[in-house]
Amino acid sequence: MSTENDLDHYTQTMMPSWGRPLAAFERGEGSRVWDVDGVEYLDFLGGIAVNVLGHAHPVFVDAVSRQAATLAHVSNYFTTPPQLALVDRLLRLSGGDRVFLANSGTEANEAALKLAKLTGRPRILALEKAFHGRSTGALALTGKPALREPFEPLLGGIEHLELSIEALEAAIGDDVAALIVEPIQGEAGVIPLPEGYLRAARELTQKHGALLIVDEIQTGAGRTGAWFAFQHEGIEPDAMTLAKGIGGGFPIGALVTFHGAGDLFRPGQHGTTFGGNALASAVADAVLGEVENAGLVENAAARGAELAQRVLALGSPLVTGVRGRGLLLGIELAAPVANEIRAAAHRHGLIVNAPADDVVRLAPALNIGDEELAVFLERFGAALAEVAATAPAPAADATHAATGTTASTPTPTGAPA
Repeated sequence: MSTENDLDHYTQTMMPSWGRPLAAFERGEGSRVWDVDGVEYLDFLGGIAVNVLGHAHPVFVDAVSRQAATLAHVSNYFTTPPQLALVDRLLRLSGGDRVFLANSGTEANEAALKLAKLTGRPRILALEKAFHGRSTGALALTGKPALREPFEPLLGGIEHLELSIEALEAAIGDDVAALIVEPIQGEAGVIPLPEGYLRAARELTQKHGALLIVDEIQTGAGRTGAWFAFQHEGIEPDAMTLAKGIGGGFPIGALVTFHGAGDLFRPGQHGTTFGGNALASAVADAVLGEVENAGLVENAAARGAELAQRVLALGSPLVTGVRGRGLLLGIELAAPVANEIRAAAHRHGLIVNAPADDVVRLAPALNIGDEELAVFLERFGAALAEVAATAPAPAADATHAATGTTASTPTPTGAPA
């Protein structure tokens, strides 16, 4: 067994919808993973904001083992104690009143889309550059033309707005069923909503009787330093979609509703065979319990602010700023070399990714500590130096154009004061 053999096997047998993998991983522990050749990597992408406890955490392993030995699946004709325990925890943490359990973020957004359609209103508003999934309904909500165009025509009645309060004010009306937003657009390059946007969105949707749906698939489960990113703004949505981190690596998604919005559904209008099965529910409840009991929401806030400052302190000419919140961070670059930095980091034993040409994304486990930060800074610093040695020098007047900060005093967006 070798990495190259496994990668060749993948390309020969898997549909080419994703391309050739970057590695073939065999095992993990904490924030480290090892490939089939025994090479060790520090994982600062966390399965794209999924592995909130890292790899093979004892709580995760125990929950899978115990529940698999008891009851895994009984279909949605029945309920189970793990399902009810998870629902109770989600409602307590979020302040919501009803939950629909699914298997993924895409499925959660499909449920939210159907909820919006049940209002009977013809228009749904989403944002440019947004990412809400790849099924045809969720893809219609996604504000990335390159992803949508091969599959058009998609579901109609969905409009994509530029990311500004003014654009929302101009578009919203009494014929709008819902507005769906990500508090931080992770796949667009870790782009936070403008200051005050969520509060304005809450006021405008309430004024016009529209649903405010917050896609917390990437920002939920404590990643931004609050249980859910909307809580930073002191508002409540009408619905929230979740997945990724709530399962800690086990596939699960959820639609949580507020203010009675979930009552729009009637029996038979939506369903899923696997959604809310006992195994997924038990694991998600255990993962969220560990996040809560170990203080990992607070750790995400503190470590995220520290990580942002220490990246800036590396003093690389390629780094112009850090944006995001908690442990969902985008490192802004002075040149479109994010893929080169991602590749160099991989060579130095570090996993990050490049959601945009000029942004490197970090989404590590929420339980990272001093050791993980030290290794990250060593390896990321080496990757920056390797790329800086060959990259063209950035123009002085271009530095910090995206954030409005200066070259001498860059600041991380959304870091705690």
